Amino acid sequence: MNVTATAISLNVPDPQASADFLTQHVGHTVAMQDDGFVSLQPPGDGPNVVFLRTGLPTFRPAHRAGSAGDGLLLAFVVEDVDAAYEAVRAGGATVVTPPETEPWGERYCQFEDPNGIIVQFVQWV
Repeated sequence: MNVTATAISLNVPDPQASADFLTQHVGHTVAMQDDGFVSLQPPGDGPNVVFLRTGLPTFRPAHRAGSAGDGLLLAFVVEDVDAAYEAVRAGGATVVTPPETEPWGERYCQFEDPNGIIVQFVQWV
């Protein structure tokens, strides 16, 4: 098997709102877009993030077509979590967790996008 690219696909009620969050606050760019679908390229290496409108008839299996928001964290490793926090907060994003450091050396902060997806920024200290 030769995997040439990777994408993470999330079902959300409003794909454009989540796409706008990542383009504004993280620096993703739109790779492809159509009705109910937005594919974003990351600013560096990493998988594309795809947002699909919940309930698209092409999603299979249909019994798994619910919203992706429950229990999901979309995490991005950054060089300076405090600077990322200030920039995203100043951009108007909803803060879930201001910067804090776990005993194992993970410093992180969290925001909530308009569809309830938790976006986490992580720095290893």
